[in-house]
Amino acid sequence: MVFAGFGGQGVLFAGKVAAYAGLIKGKEISWLPSYGPEMRGGTANCSVCISDQPIGSPLITAPNYLIAMNLPSLERFIDAVEPGGTVILDSSLIDKEITRTDITVYRVPSSRMAEESGLKGLSNMILVGKLFHELSFCSEEVLEEAITKCIPPRKASMLELNRKAVALGAAQ
Repeated sequence: MVFAGFGGQGVLFAGKVAAYAGLIKGKEISWLPSYGPEMRGGTANCSVCISDQPIGSPLITAPNYLIAMNLPSLERFIDAVEPGGTVILDSSLIDKEITRTDITVYRVPSSRMAEESGLKGLSNMILVGKLFHELSFCSEEVLEEAITKCIPPRKASMLELNRKAVALGAAQ
């Protein structure tokens, strides 16, 4: 999986949650973040591998899944998605037509949904919820545990909001 967007959108956190879910399930995992020096506002992405087999390299050149939170990220990675793969994008920020016919595309207006639901800043977790719904990469309990592990104690108040965001995305 590749999670991609602007720094500050929670791209790395979303990937970390997916990776932790794989770790909790006892899978082989890798989480490889990549971001520019400008952090917030610059581009950020992370590659997540979850496998039953040892992972030879954390670098993903042909993802099965792409979660794109902005247009530059979509444009950068769309051609790399393997045939038969899936793209989940934030249609609040991306209105580009996808011409590829060999992939499945889900358009989720996650930024708008987050804003309208009082979950500002949690568009990333709405997309994780959609990914969970489509991929079923773990059980609800494992996803819940992964979210709990990834939220630091100083941000414990965000736990319930993250749960709501994931549920909102899973319902899409």
